[in-house]
Amino acid sequence: MNIVLKIAYFISDLILPLCVGYLLSKKAKANKEFFDKLLYVNIYLFFPTMGLLSFWNATLSLELIWLPFLGIIMQVIPGVIAAFRVKKKYEDPLEQGSYLVSTMLSNRGVVGSLSVFILYGEIAYAYSRFIMMLGSITVYMFCYPLAQHFYQKKIGKQKKKSSLKSALFNKNQFPLIGLLLGVILNTSGIERPMVFGTLFQVIVHISAWISLIPVGYSINFEKMKKYKREMWELSSIKFIITPLLTFILARWLISDPIVLNTTIILAFSPTAINAVITAKINKLNIHLAMASFITTTIIYLLFIFPIILLLFNI
Repeated sequence: MNIVLKIAYFISDLILPLCVGYLLSKKAKANKEFFDKLLYVNIYLFFPTMGLLSFWNATLSLELIWLPFLGIIMQVIPGVIAAFRVKKKYEDPLEQGSYLVSTMLSNRGVVGSLSVFILYGEIAYAYSRFIMMLGSITVYMFCYPLAQHFYQKKIGKQKKKSSLKSALFNKNQFPLIGLLLGVILNTSGIERPMVFGTLFQVIVHISAWISLIPVGYSINFEKMKKYKREMWELSSIKFIITPLLTFILARWLISDPIVLNTTIILAFSPTAINAVITAKINKLNIHLAMASFITTTIIYLLFIFPIILLLFNI
């Protein structure tokens, strides 16, 4: 894939759907519930299908065992740094909890995966899914209880803790079925028909639009103004410290250059919409989470990914 085509994908699959979603939010007739439900199309259909097709054709090695653990480390590193800073930044527990989950959770599933696909194709997409394999466990076993802790601290009530069962068996884990089926087909020796390669290319673009239009629809710049100055420190954690520490660790564990580069690029991912959802469900400060989500996404699209595109092509 040449550099011109990569830039075209960057504009058409990352920039345009966000702009379309934002413009639709300004229309009175636009239905927010419809756009929220679009996300389930990816969870139940496109993500499992892409996982199956990409892993069916992937080159599997023992090095891949490290990827899910590196994926957890990508979330732990910013979380630990934020934990040391959060009490100095905010007095309100609802802001403290929102800041922590916003720092920990990254948009590797959409922005990160699409970025590595643009650079390296479907093989990198397969590796990215492997990196995110344990991501939901972090969300449900740590981020949710953490968010509940800060809500309890605010109101002084005890809430029900998340269970291991709810972390392992939930709709967000559904894409793992496709991944596992892809591994089974890969190891069985059955060759993937060539037509599925073309199908994968089509699905990636459709999935990107379905994922990012609801994101663009949720943008509200007015409500995020209060936290705009504080997003610089969070961005430095996301885009400097976390990728650097991930690289230092990953280079000792991984020798394959595409696997290594995929890991590093995913470490640059901006705040995930899941941080906003976590804040909303647990009644934390949703505007702080939204400010982090929008600010880091804009910085990533305008500055980080163009730099990645240039450096990794060189």
